[in-house]
Amino acid sequence: DWGGPLPHRPAEDSAFAVARFYQRGGSFQNYYMYFGGTNFARTAGGPLQITSYDYDAPVNEYGFLRQPKWGHLKDLHTAIKLCEPALIAVDGSPQYVKLGSMQEAHVYSNGKVQTNRSMTGNGLICSAFLANIDEHKYASVWIFGKSYNLPPWSVSILPDCENVAFNTARVGAQTSIFTFESGSPSHSSRHKPSLLLPGVHGSYFSGTWWTSKEIFGTWGGESFATQGILEHLNVTKDTSDYLWYTTSVNISDEDVRFWSSKGDLPALKIDQIRDVARVFVNGELAGSQVGHWVSLKQPVQFVQGLNKLTLLSEIVGLQDGAGFRGQVKLTGLPNGDIDLTHSVWTYQVGLKGEFSMIYAPEKQACAEWSGMQIDDILSPFTWYKTMFDAPKGTDPVAIYLGSMGKGQAWVNGNLIGRYWSLVAPESGCPTSCNYPGAYSESKCQSNCGMPTQSWYHIPREWLQESDNLLVLFEETGGDPSKISLEVQYTKTICSRISESYYPPLSAWSRLTSGRVLVDTIAPELRLRCDDGHLITKITFASYGTPSGGCQNFSEGKCHASSTLALVSEACVGNNECAISVSNDVFGDPCRRVVKDLAVEAECSPSSATKEPRAEM
Repeated sequence: DWGGPLPHRPAEDSAFAVARFYQRGGSFQNYYMYFGGTNFARTAGGPLQITSYDYDAPVNEYGFLRQPKWGHLKDLHTAIKLCEPALIAVDGSPQYVKLGSMQEAHVYSNGKVQTNRSMTGNGLICSAFLANIDEHKYASVWIFGKSYNLPPWSVSILPDCENVAFNTARVGAQTSIFTFESGSPSHSSRHKPSLLLPGVHGSYFSGTWWTSKEIFGTWGGESFATQGILEHLNVTKDTSDYLWYTTSVNISDEDVRFWSSKGDLPALKIDQIRDVARVFVNGELAGSQVGHWVSLKQPVQFVQGLNKLTLLSEIVGLQDGAGFRGQVKLTGLPNGDIDLTHSVWTYQVGLKGEFSMIYAPEKQACAEWSGMQIDDILSPFTWYKTMFDAPKGTDPVAIYLGSMGKGQAWVNGNLIGRYWSLVAPESGCPTSCNYPGAYSESKCQSNCGMPTQSWYHIPREWLQESDNLLVLFEETGGDPSKISLEVQYTKTICSRISESYYPPLSAWSRLTSGRVLVDTIAPELRLRCDDGHLITKITFASYGTPSGGCQNFSEGKCHASSTLALVSEACVGNNECAISVSNDVFGDPCRRVVKDLAVEAECSPSSATKEPRAEM
C-alpha cells in the first residue's frame, strides 16, 4: 500500500511451505504471485494499492529473475520432480514416521518400507520428506539406517530414501542485485535545455519543460447540480479518479467578528472519506486527508459574503464505495453548526486536462502550454510535459518519479499509472529476517522510512527511438528537474557454496548406473547474468573460509590463492558459468577444514552473448 513498507517472504520460508504441502500429500501448487507485473493505467486494486504489482515475486516486475528466490524454488521443484515415480506409486497415504517431538517423515513407496534399515538393494521405488518444524533448534534424526541433520523450520527431500537432494533452509542459488542505470541521456538531444533554475542543485531539466494549470472545481463538460452528497463511483462510473463537489457558503459580518475575537477558525468536518479528500476555499487549497473511511476536520478561512467551498474526492483503486459518508458540516460558527449534507452541490467528473486528453501527442493543442518558470516547481494541480529519447538496448525501462508528489504519468498517450511519493514509517522493518514460524506480511518487511514506490515501469513497446512525450499531472507539487529515465538490469551476482553442500540436481538425471553414485559428485557454484549480458569482472573470489555475504565478502585465514584466476578463467566473458567446489579444482589450502567457495561478479550488457566455456 502507498505509505507502507514492502512485504518480503524469504526463499527459505516459501520453499518450506511448498515442500510441506507436497510432503503431506499435495499434488498441485499454485503460486500467488510467481511473476510480478505493473498496474498500468488505473487498474491497481484498492484501497491505496501501489502501481507496482510485484509482491516480492520470483520473477520481478521488469521480467528479471529475483534471486535467490527463483533459483531456490526451481531447485525445490526439480527435487520434487525426482520423487515423481514414488509419489505416484503410493496407493493411498504416504507412510508416516515420527522422528522426534517436532520432527517427522513421510515416505512414498510402491511397497512397505522398513525405515530403520538402509534402502540399498531392496528394489523398492522410494522417496522421503524429512521435516523439522522446530522454529529454533537443529535436529539430528535417524532413519533408513543413517543420521540426518535438519535445520530449524526445514524440509529435506530424499528422492532415493538415502541421499539428500535438497533442503529448504540451505540456499544454493545465486543472489542477484538489480540496478537502475542510464541507458542514454534522459532527454532528447533535439530538445536542448533552455532553462537553468537556481536553487535546484544546478541541474538542468530534461529538455524544455512546459506547464499548464488545471482548473479547480467546475470546468464544463457534463457538470450538474443536485441536493445532497452523492456516492463517488455512482457519479464517475469509474471514468476518472477525480470528482469535484462545489457549494456556496454565505458568511456574515457577525461570523467574521466572532472568529476574530476568538482568534480561531471554523472547521469543515466530514464523518468519513475514502481515499483522498482535498478542501478548497475560494480557489485556494486549504488542506487534505488520506485514508480508508477516516474522518476529516479541516480549518477553513472564509471571507464576508458568498464563499465557494469545493471538495475533491479521489479514489486510489476500487473497493466498497468511495467519496464521503455521513455528515458534512461547518463547525465553530456563532449560531451553531451548519449542516451542508443536504445543500445543493454542483458535481464535476474528472479533470479538464484529463477529458481534453492533453496527455496524448495528437491533443497537444487542446491545452495552453507555456515554458516552465521557477514558480512552477512544487506547484500543485499542474500539468507538466517534456520530450525524451528511448534508452539504447533492450533492457527494461523505468522512470524515477520520487521527486514528485502525487499524480498520474503518461508516455506517448499511454497511462503508466498513479504515482505517489508517500513515505513508509521509520519503524517496523527488522535488521535481519527471522523467518521460521507462521508467516505474516509484517514479519520480514523492508523499505521503512523510504517512499513505497519511486520507480515506474515503461514498456519498451510504448517507446520510439526519439521524441517521446512524457506528460504528468501533479496534484500536490513536485520537482520535475529530478526525474530521470533509466534501464534496469542485474549488475551484481554472487554465491557462496560449501564443499559439504549437495551435488547438483542435474547429476541425478545424468546417472545411469544407480543412485548410490550421487554422493561422489562435488557441489557446484553457478552464476548467470541476465540474457544479453556477460560476466565482465570477478570482484571477489575465495576458496577456504571466507566471511560475510553478498557485496560484503572478505577472505578468511584459509584461502586458496589461485581462486580468483581460476574463477575468472571459467566465468569472465560468459553469460553463465559453473565451478566445482572441491579440492580437485583449487587445491587444499587447509586440511581437515570444511571449505566454502564465495564469488562475486559484475554483469554488463552485451550485444551478443558468448557460448559458455566448459564447466570446471
